[in-house]
Amino acid sequence: MNQLEQLKQHTTVVADTGNFLQLAQFAPRDATTNPSLILKAVQQPEYAPLLGEVVRAYPGLSMDEVVDRVLVRFGLEILKFVPGRVSTEVDARLSFDRDATLARARRLMALYEAAGVGRDRVLIKIAATWEGIQAAAELEREGIHCNLTLLFAFCQAVACGESGITLISPFVGRIYDWFKKSAGAAWVEADNAGANDPGVKSVARIYRHFKQHGLQTEVMGASFRNVGQIQALAGCDLLTISPDLLAQLQSLSAPLPRALSAAGIDSPRVQFNEAAFRYALNEDAMATEKLAEGIRLFAADAVKLEALIEAQR
Repeated sequence: MNQLEQLKQHTTVVADTGNFLQLAQFAPRDATTNPSLILKAVQQPEYAPLLGEVVRAYPGLSMDEVVDRVLVRFGLEILKFVPGRVSTEVDARLSFDRDATLARARRLMALYEAAGVGRDRVLIKIAATWEGIQAAAELEREGIHCNLTLLFAFCQAVACGESGITLISPFVGRIYDWFKKSAGAAWVEADNAGANDPGVKSVARIYRHFKQHGLQTEVMGASFRNVGQIQALAGCDLLTISPDLLAQLQSLSAPLPRALSAAGIDSPRVQFNEAAFRYALNEDAMATEKLAEGIRLFAADAVKLEALIEAQR
């Protein structure tokens, strides 16, 4: 049994890609997308015609409406290959606008429902800003399930868990990147690998806190740089993994035991109002920087996607 098959015994495996033609070989339960992944996909020859087809079908719509239809079209294709859910992301440029996030999320869900897809098969991805979390909490009350992304800080995770969000995606690799860059020449890879990886430690802390306090929000580790990070989080509720790393796991046959459990934890329950949340996030330099950077990068790729669409109008 290869390590991907072993991992599936401990954790729900999710494919992190817009490349839906790759999905069958890995048999994930769910799939996640983001603006960068969709941009990457539509620039490949096998997916470019799909973009053109959507653009030509809706010549009179505004740019943001066409973008949403492109995102949903990819989501619909992905759902043909996975039995579970697809995550589709709200424009990152709305990350600090609660009302605009609500409007876009409702529109995305309406497009899925118009195509015959139920709410149980879609997660709306929203950046885990204070405004994003408040919007997601409202959507959850309406029966629209959410995946809070760009999550780097413990306060972000707790705010989501206490708000009844369906799922969170704490980023492992980007946390690792920040600490490695910050340490510079003092970084020793062997001392920061596996369970000692700073990104792994962040997800493990969140997972254990949620389990101790009965928070029902699913924890899905994301943004991996190597298979060691994945192996160290075997047992997490879900892990969303790129096709390259899924293929690496398929090629490995060594035993892969459950690494993450809720045993032996003692984490006091905490809650955050807006002021406490903003202060806690501000105190975490890594999370503050990576959240801001992540929003900028996703926003930049959204602009590039719009340029590709405009070129085909």
